[in-house]
Amino acid sequence: MDSIQRLPASLTPLDIALAALLRGLEPSTVIELPLGEAVGCVAAELPPPAAYPPHDIAVVDGWALRARDLVGASSYTPLALSIPPPWVEAGDRIPKGCDCVLDADAVDQTGPIIQVLAEAIPGQGVRRIGGDLADGFAVTAGLCFRPLDLLVAAAAGLENIKVRRPRLRLINIPAAARKATTAPLIRECARATGTEVVFVEAASRDMTSIAKTLDATACDLLITIGGSGVGRTDATIAALAQHGEVLAHGIALQPGRTSAIGRIGNTPVIALPGGVDLALGAWWALALPTLDRLSGRQPRRTKTLPLARKIASSVGIAEIAVLSRRDDGWVPLAVGELSFAAIVGADAWLMVPGGSEGFAAGAPVAAYMLRE
Repeated sequence: MDSIQRLPASLTPLDIALAALLRGLEPSTVIELPLGEAVGCVAAELPPPAAYPPHDIAVVDGWALRARDLVGASSYTPLALSIPPPWVEAGDRIPKGCDCVLDADAVDQTGPIIQVLAEAIPGQGVRRIGGDLADGFAVTAGLCFRPLDLLVAAAAGLENIKVRRPRLRLINIPAAARKATTAPLIRECARATGTEVVFVEAASRDMTSIAKTLDATACDLLITIGGSGVGRTDATIAALAQHGEVLAHGIALQPGRTSAIGRIGNTPVIALPGGVDLALGAWWALALPTLDRLSGRQPRRTKTLPLARKIASSVGIAEIAVLSRRDDGWVPLAVGELSFAAIVGADAWLMVPGGSEGFAAGAPVAAYMLRE
């Protein structure tokens, strides 16, 4: 019986644990990064650019003319011109007095007289001033800086952008008998949030080796992976207690009940279990809200759809369900215990609160998307 992993003596409700973890936590320092490095980070601020383009430009190659001068022009009634119209190419500034661009074959230059063979309307072949970006348009602070946002930054003439990029120290506590699959997963999940990750491997699972890795001086958040249970070789919580403060060990969360939270100085610490589903549950429930606070991120978007079938949950334990989207509804794949197949096949995840018995079939629920 001693070899069987047991749960902590008591479980702290998830909302209480999360409140303790976030208490007094301020967003990380704003830094400037080159545009290419800022993609995926949370934008702190972006000065509103002036209208772009700053003047009318051609969007096609052709002849720049004034539309009102071309009324009635056609191949049957060509309009003769005394001088050739200016030629413009896409991106060129529209010459003064012109308000349209005709295609190359709409102007005949084969004879001794230049003739226009088509009418046009004002703005044809032209992008007006501010047509791409109106004056004062800006990327919203608190949202992830996307590759598409590079357009706005480039239009503003920026080479760098101000973002919040939390610094995460991620410590893997090696398992004795299995290949490390959880740590790479959590590392890439963290990087996908725009977090700067320093990955550290503890030399072994003993308390002394783990304690040596618990350096919170150069990070905004410290996360350990593995060794958070109460088995004979689980020493993470003891190392944290020696090095800092354990706020709660054992969270009323399924999966992820053997997770713990604490602090080293002012730095929050989250101890994730070593199992993939256990760590992922605590990552979603505890680590993501913490990183969101540190990055100043706006609330994550959810998708609300009706449930194809009911979700039953135990009162007193917050349970995570993973969902698949089918026919404009959510189909529960697993609740509380998440297999690899359910995790990989999921389109979204849902938190069933600890005070709920679940959701009835047909009930609309708001889930966090795992796929775009």
